[in-house]
Amino acid sequence: MIGRVAGAPVILTPSWFVAAVILTVLFAPTVQNLAPRLGREIYLVSFAFVLLLFASVFLHEVAHALVARARGQHVTELAVTLWGGHTAYSGSSARPLDGFLISVVGPLTNLALAVVFWFSFQAQPTFTVPALLLYAGAFSNAFVGFFNLLPGLPLDGGQILESAVWAVTGSRTRGTVAAGWVGRVVAVGVVAWALLWPLTVGVRPDLWTVAWAALIGAFLWSGAGQAIRAGRSREAVSGLSVRGLARPAVPVASDASVAAVGREVARAGGPHVVAVVVDAAGRALGYVDPGAAAAVPPDAAETTPVAAVVVPLPAGASVDAGLVGPDLLAALAQVGRQASVVAVTDAGRLVGVLEVSTVVAALRTARQG
Repeated sequence: MIGRVAGAPVILTPSWFVAAVILTVLFAPTVQNLAPRLGREIYLVSFAFVLLLFASVFLHEVAHALVARARGQHVTELAVTLWGGHTAYSGSSARPLDGFLISVVGPLTNLALAVVFWFSFQAQPTFTVPALLLYAGAFSNAFVGFFNLLPGLPLDGGQILESAVWAVTGSRTRGTVAAGWVGRVVAVGVVAWALLWPLTVGVRPDLWTVAWAALIGAFLWSGAGQAIRAGRSREAVSGLSVRGLARPAVPVASDASVAAVGREVARAGGPHVVAVVVDAAGRALGYVDPGAAAAVPPDAAETTPVAAVVVPLPAGASVDAGLVGPDLLAALAQVGRQASVVAVTDAGRLVGVLEVSTVVAALRTARQG
C-alpha cells in the first residue's frame, strides 16, 4: 500500500514493475529516433514516460473512486497493475445514472489530461526532452481515454453502454449481457485491426503488434465473458426470496414433550412444517429434527422432552422474511457458516426456517436455467 484515496488503500501490485520494465524497453527506440543525441539516457527518458503514463492511469482510477463515493458507494481499493489499474467498491449501482457517471469520468479525465499536455507541448519553443514527454503524455492519454470509451465490457465504454440499455429496458442484466457481447466484438476487432490495417496500406502486419493485439484481445474477451456470467448470475440471485424458499414453522415451548410437538406440527399443516423451540421472548433456540423425533418410541413420546430431539441454532441465526436477492445472500453470510438452518421472522415473529442448502440449490438451478 502506498497511500489512501477516498478512504481506500492504493496498492501498487508486483505486476506493475513487470509492466514498467517492458514499456520502458518498448518505448526506448521511439525516444532514440526522436532524440538521437541522448545516448544511454534514452532509457531514463523512456522510464519517465512510463511513470507519466501510469500517473495518468492512476488519476483515471482516482476519478472513478471519487465519483463512486459521491454516488454512495464504499470504495475498497485502488490498484495499479500490469494492465493499468482498477477501482473496487462495494455494492452496486442503484440507478443507471450512477453507473454512467462512475464510468464516464475516468476516460474524460484522460481526455482532459491529453488536452493539457497537448497545449503544454505546443507552448514549447523547441523539441526538447520535456517537449517529447509532453507530446507522449498527450498521445497516451488520448489513446487511453478513447480506447476506454469503446462500447464493450470490461471497458468503461461498456459500463456506459450497460447503463444506457438498463435505462431504456429497465433491466440491468440486459444491459450487462448486451455490453458483454459488444465487448467480445471489440476484442475480435482489436486483433482484426492489427492484422488487416497494415494490409490496407500495403505493408505486412508487424508480428510484435499482432502479439500485443492478441494479448489485449484475449484480456477483453475474458473480461466480457466474465461480465456476461456476472450479469446472468445477478439475475439469478435477484429471483431468490426468503418467502419463496423458507419452510413454515410452528413455535413450541422448550418444556414440551415430543408427542405434544407432533400434535402441534400436525395442526399446523403436517410434515412440511418445522417445529422450532423458542424461549419466553419468542427467540428461536433450535429446531426439531424430524428423524430424531420419529425415532422416539410412541409409548415414550409423551414423557420425552423436546430438548432430546432439538438441533440448536447459533445465537442470532435468523433472517427477515422480506429479504430478496443480494440482501438475502448478505444476511446469510452475516449469520456465518456454522448455521445450516436459520430462523425466519416477520416483524419479530417466527414464521419459518430457511435451509442454506435450499438456497444454494435454488441459486444453482437459476444460474443453469
